[in-house]
Amino acid sequence: MKHVSQRAILAGAIELKGDDDDPVAVVTKSLAELTKTVDDRLKALEGKGVDKAVLDRLDAVEKKANRPGGENKPDDAQQALLQKKGFGVYIRKGNRQGIEISDEESVQLKALTVSNDPMAGILAPNEMATEMIRDITQYSPIRSLASVRTTTSPGVTYPKRTGITNAKWKNEAQLQEESEPAFGQLEVLVHEVNTYADISNQLLADSGGQAETELRLALGEDFGQKEGAAFVHGAGVNDPEGITVNGAVGFIVTGNANTLGAAPADKMIDLFYGLKAAYRQRGTWLMNSTTLGTVMKLKDGQGNYLWSKSYVAGQPDTILGRPVTEDPEMPDIAAGADPILFGDIGTAYRIIDRIGLSILVNPYLLATQGLTRIHATRRVGGKVVQPAAIKKLRVSA
Repeated sequence: MKHVSQRAILAGAIELKGDDDDPVAVVTKSLAELTKTVDDRLKALEGKGVDKAVLDRLDAVEKKANRPGGENKPDDAQQALLQKKGFGVYIRKGNRQGIEISDEESVQLKALTVSNDPMAGILAPNEMATEMIRDITQYSPIRSLASVRTTTSPGVTYPKRTGITNAKWKNEAQLQEESEPAFGQLEVLVHEVNTYADISNQLLADSGGQAETELRLALGEDFGQKEGAAFVHGAGVNDPEGITVNGAVGFIVTGNANTLGAAPADKMIDLFYGLKAAYRQRGTWLMNSTTLGTVMKLKDGQGNYLWSKSYVAGQPDTILGRPVTEDPEMPDIAAGADPILFGDIGTAYRIIDRIGLSILVNPYLLATQGLTRIHATRRVGGKVVQPAAIKKLRVSA
């Protein structure tokens, strides 16, 4: 059947209704008045033998019009698709100055959200930000073990109990004494990490609409390595506080410089049982591959290896029955170093992600070299919030 536009349908409906008014004036009547007469028009059209597809389309228009504010607003799926396409256009063409943009691309670009960072870039779509986090996790194992929160603030403050009530034993004739628990505050500040990548214009143009994938791969490794290093030994000034840096985290000393001690298996067992049972039962070992190679050779007094190989796909190897995670940022065994950490990292360490991955595209700086420079900014915080949940093995100096 020949396609019938909505305007033609409405004009036909007006003729069937017998209105003498100017058709343009009728069409421009309020939405409420048009909706009120739609049933009559549908019946009239049905009597004329109009194709069912046209009637279905009118039904869909009526339903959409009846939704508050839904006349021209795309749904979530449409908005996400617009943002994804718009982000690809932005990566390839930047801020559009002096660059030809089609009407369709212009609509897609308008769907993007402008970032509030000083560079005034745009926020990457949620889908890409999520993929970026997954890539970062490959280089930052602590992120997969810690508790992660998101915020829109420069930091997050948590209440912290610094003392308990002072209960006393008394007989029935003695008066109770007032006592109150003491509370303080613990703040996890958000810090900024930024970088840039130079990507070939030819690569962007030939990416088949997947320019954001090229960007994610280019930036994911860099961000992941920077975060991974900060989460282990960051100073907590311009970067997150490292899990091995907090002064309140307890430790056991090996007793021998540059080694795990004269009886290293015993030190591992001391470290394991140095935690309260609740933390120990949720504990994870953290060390680099070199240290793990040394620990794999350790045996208890009965000649049993402390390390156990996992033969189940997806299950990690264990030490004393608890999983072990390799982190390349953990230090090697050396005098004064803390090469091994054990405990409930999810309880001990908190990571704060400020919502949004900010992207700024500069297609002009390196245009003569056929490159586009893409700046990226993330805001992340990290801090030990419960030091009693973890313990370190420290090599004697």
